[in-house]
Amino acid sequence: MMTAKVDKSQRTPKKSSGLKKVFLRTLLGSALKGLVKPKPRTPVDVVRQTRFLLMYLDANADRGGIKHTEKIEEINRHIWELKVILYGNSESEPAAEACAQLTQEFFRENTFRLLITCLPKLDLEARKDATLVVANLQRQQIYSRLIASDYLEANLDIMDHLISGYEDPGIALHYGGMLRECIRHQSVARYVLKSENMKKFFDYIQLPNFDVAADATATFKELLTRHKSTVAEYLSANYDWFFAEFNSKLLESSNYITRRQAVKLLGDILLDRSNSAAMMRYVNSKDNLRILMNLLRESSKNIQIDAFHVFKLFAANQNKAPDIVNVLIANRSKLLRFFSGFMIDKGEDEQFEADKAQVVKMVSCFPSTPKKLAQTVVFFLAGASLFAVGVHLSYVNIAPQQARTKALTPERDRNGKCDVVRVPPGQAYSRFL
Repeated sequence: MMTAKVDKSQRTPKKSSGLKKVFLRTLLGSALKGLVKPKPRTPVDVVRQTRFLLMYLDANADRGGIKHTEKIEEINRHIWELKVILYGNSESEPAAEACAQLTQEFFRENTFRLLITCLPKLDLEARKDATLVVANLQRQQIYSRLIASDYLEANLDIMDHLISGYEDPGIALHYGGMLRECIRHQSVARYVLKSENMKKFFDYIQLPNFDVAADATATFKELLTRHKSTVAEYLSANYDWFFAEFNSKLLESSNYITRRQAVKLLGDILLDRSNSAAMMRYVNSKDNLRILMNLLRESSKNIQIDAFHVFKLFAANQNKAPDIVNVLIANRSKLLRFFSGFMIDKGEDEQFEADKAQVVKMVSCFPSTPKKLAQTVVFFLAGASLFAVGVHLSYVNIAPQQARTKALTPERDRNGKCDVVRVPPGQAYSRFL
């Protein structure tokens, strides 16, 4: 039996049939994938996944490679997603329920601590997003309670970590922003005020990096002005060392910006009624008055104006210490001459002019000190004594003078003509016709 030969070129290759099946399956899978949308992640899922990624980054900070880079990028996306949930975007507003779920999960575990610890390992955009997330979480209320405050009270050492960030210019501004948001809670601010970290701010404010120094100044001001009762208590308990540092390192700094910001902050502190006890102690110090009078002599008008607002407290004090009165009287003429030409550049300020007029009146009418009064009495008595001596000498010499004048006076006849002049013996004779 003969078998027909088949041309090999006419055979259908099996491989092309297999490739066709693979192509069809891929196409079908893509179509189904486009039709079936993935289940959206909840805020809780986003926080948990962020926590796992931060834990990986914390444990593998020094690891490199493609996988590590991919993990960093994934962390960046998750932090951005957290920000969108809390702040919303151009298409939608933040949902209250989603924000509440995110906040509860964020503080349930150590996600907050991990985010702050790992911040230096993130890129710049992720740091900015993380700063915004931390700021928003401080304001989120769960059942009318700020759970961020409760968390921070139990983890106050996080504040030490944030404050130390001023020593690293790369993260100082991000940590500084987070720190100011955290001290919105009074218990947290009280901890920072009473800690040794407070002394570090006098050095941070003078750092050569302008942006870092300005941020430290903003935090310092927030600590000393936000929670009034806590600040008043702090200043009363720490008056001596605090104002000694404030005067020497800030008000007498060689840096113009530091002096300007310091004298303005001093005015904010002393003019606040809650700090009246500290204010009374401050304005009864001769050394403090000397510093303020030197600031009045600054070439900067801004420093002069801010210094004036503090100086007027010294002048208005009804119970001035003798040393204060002596200094003001000794410099009375110089002060009056200064105030006569002390004007503000920006138009007429009625309140400023009224304050200046009141200060001028007080300086002009200061009562004399006991020393000055004693000097005045001595000069008066000396003048009175000289006057009495002069009167006595005049009285003693006037009788002989009158006698000589009478002896030289000619006698007149009935017609009024001078006829005879009686001259005492020994004197020349004259006749008047």
